[in-house]
Amino acid sequence: MSEQTTKTMTTAAPAVGTATPGEVKVVKAKKKKAVKQVPRGNAYIQASYNNTIITITDPNGAALGWCSSGSTGFKGPKKATPYAASVVVKELMNKIVDYGVKEVNVFIKGIGGGRESAIRALHINGLNVLTITDMTPIPHNGCRPPKRRRV
Repeated sequence: MSEQTTKTMTTAAPAVGTATPGEVKVVKAKKKKAVKQVPRGNAYIQASYNNTIITITDPNGAALGWCSSGSTGFKGPKKATPYAASVVVKELMNKIVDYGVKEVNVFIKGIGGGRESAIRALHINGLNVLTITDMTPIPHNGCRPPKRRRV
């Protein structure tokens, strides 16, 4: 070995986070964040042809938790199925169990396959559905549609 490599090996600093034999390492305990109780919330279901996304918020609109069929492990065309929507609701209920949500107002947007099954799954998983509002955007003769396809 050359002198230069020997010097760099001997002057190396100790690894970060390691204590020398005479030192005592002090670790601070993290304080758990107090979780607010939200008995009534809003559930937003966005059901497209490709995916189903569900978000549960408090009455002010702050998100408590969200889940999508892509994040639960479904790939490709299976993401827009009714079964995927029910699995998404089950996963979301596991995330927000600490908030104590009992009742929800449901707002649906989109025309995908997971619309009705997501509402049924919300009811089956212990949430009382108070209202169902369809917020699907409908054009009132706004933009001109693309011209017809010729094959």
